Amino acid sequence: MKLSLLVGILFAVSVEASVQVGKPAPSFKHRDVITGKKVDLTELRGKVVVMEWFNEGCPFVKKHYGPQNMQGLQKKLTGKDVTWIGVVSSAKGKQGHYSKKEAKMAKKKYGAHWTHFLRDPKGKLGQLYGAKTTPHMFVIDKKGLLAYQGAIDSIPSADPADIPKAKNYVELAVNAL
Repeated sequence: MKLSLLVGILFAVSVEASVQVGKPAPSFKHRDVITGKKVDLTELRGKVVVMEWFNEGCPFVKKHYGPQNMQGLQKKLTGKDVTWIGVVSSAKGKQGHYSKKEAKMAKKKYGAHWTHFLRDPKGKLGQLYGAKTTPHMFVIDKKGLLAYQGAIDSIPSADPADIPKAKNYVELAVNAL
């Protein structure tokens, strides 16, 4: 039942996506803005990868970061050997863009447990994945196939009080893998 429910959710959410669940996740090589190290998706095969589009000004991001919900999930899943990639697609000079120093401060300020933090100011990575909102979430399985893409949970509101009532799609997807 649990797996069939997840499959139904995954299918419903991926119908309009530019990337498709069950297909290879688009490959990329990108530099981590904090560490300066190269992040190559193909080198992460054998690990589950969560990608999260982040913008601190977004009310939905605030919903999950304010009460420490997203950070708790990040810590829990990275503790299970999941690689968590935070992505910021804000252009230079726009709200949400980070310099290296600002990215380090944001990670500390929010208590984020990103394994990598990527800056995508031209939106190439966002376009590659069809990321349109924040937090737009993607889960990639150990074979490099997209296992989930969409919202973090089942209640599309900016109210943190809704978190306990919602189904966390990202956690369900990772646990199903």
